[in-house]
Amino acid sequence: MKRSAAVMCCVLSLGTIDAAGQQRQNCTGPQLGTWKLQSFTTEDMATGQKTELFGAHPSGYLSYGPDCRMYAILIKDGRKAPDTVVPTDEERVDLYNGLVAYAGTYSIEGDKVSHHVDASWNQSWTGTTQVRQFRIDGDFLYIRTLHAKSPITGKESSSELVWIKVK
Repeated sequence: MKRSAAVMCCVLSLGTIDAAGQQRQNCTGPQLGTWKLQSFTTEDMATGQKTELFGAHPSGYLSYGPDCRMYAILIKDGRKAPDTVVPTDEERVDLYNGLVAYAGTYSIEGDKVSHHVDASWNQSWTGTTQVRQFRIDGDFLYIRTLHAKSPITGKESSSELVWIKVK
């Protein structure tokens, strides 16, 4: 029998005091673990057009830890390796345009997960909070970005990312 109920939860609790005297937080819930990217579809809000900006088969991983830390890395399908170990400027631009990567902490409230970005491929994201809608259905995690200017296209858009649990 297929599990079809959407699960959206996380418990954030204050944990133990670490060696530096700071209180550590603990996160629990079905989001914990590593997820592999299955699809990445973006909708242009002005036109309604949907595109796969990172191709039909993007790759990447998303991880949520019990210490309330997370990371996300998304790689464009068919990204070309540079000709040498040191890429040319043109190759660097192509590599950068085929990448989204960031890390930080996370918090969950209802059906929204907030990624509090500490480090990012795009320095304009560092220090920001990226809010996403999410739901878990069995081994699948569905994340939708809120309507905002895309760091990839510069257009007002929303993206849906589908992830599968790594076991």
